[in-house]
Amino acid sequence: MFQSFEDLEVWKRSCQLAVKIYEVMRDSRDYGLRDQMQRAAVSIASNIAEGSEGSNKEFARYLKIASGSAAELRTQTYIASRVGLIELEQMREIIDECQQISKMIYGLRKSLNTEN
Repeated sequence: MFQSFEDLEVWKRSCQLAVKIYEVMRDSRDYGLRDQMQRAAVSIASNIAEGSEGSNKEFARYLKIASGSAAELRTQTYIASRVGLIELEQMREIIDECQQISKMIYGLRKSLNTEN
């Protein structure tokens, strides 16, 4: 399946997404929303990595948390766009990537053959 979480495409894309969030929100003066978005983005990749070090059942649980963080980031992205902190095109790109990552997480969870 995979040797290490660094081999997982979903982890790589999650890291790239976190970097994008840091770049997009770098100049935002809304420190609360900026912090929440950065934390949610980092949480996706971090939970994939942390879970991969345990059993399949543990990994599935961490993947579920990562998926929740992706949904959280999508929500925060919609809000950031509506209050004018990010451009519409940036919002679309982030939302699309979150949805793609969520699909990848779902597929990975399904491949673990656990009850979660």
